[in-house]
Amino acid sequence: MLKRFSISLEENLLESFDAYILAQSYNNRSEAIRDLIRKSLVKQAWENDSQVMGVITLVYDHHQPQLQEKVTEVQHNFHQHIVSTTHVHMDHSFCLEVIIVKGKAKEIQDLTDRLTALRGIRDGHLAMSSTGKELS
Repeated sequence: MLKRFSISLEENLLESFDAYILAQSYNNRSEAIRDLIRKSLVKQAWENDSQVMGVITLVYDHHQPQLQEKVTEVQHNFHQHIVSTTHVHMDHSFCLEVIIVKGKAKEIQDLTDRLTALRGIRDGHLAMSSTGKELS
């Protein structure tokens, strides 16, 4: 059930918010505010070490000696947090690994840090999300 409430903003802040809404292609202010609240709740879940979901992306040169084995070893050490992995051969040298993860925020961050610190990882990112429970 939707509940209606009102907020007061300075004129300049409202103008900036309306520009943001336009740039992000929201249909209205309510949708934008709901999205901002959800993003804030996801961030809070990560800061509170709650149960979270995430996606780790890694780009690496598979010619780097023993790198694939090290990536696999780290994943096996965190197997309880890995939901799914996808490996893409981008070209003759480079691979993309996409790892969907679930667990306590600090453990997921630790997994990400261990993977991205491996020699030969050219790019690594963690996209943080939630389990969705706190967003309804």
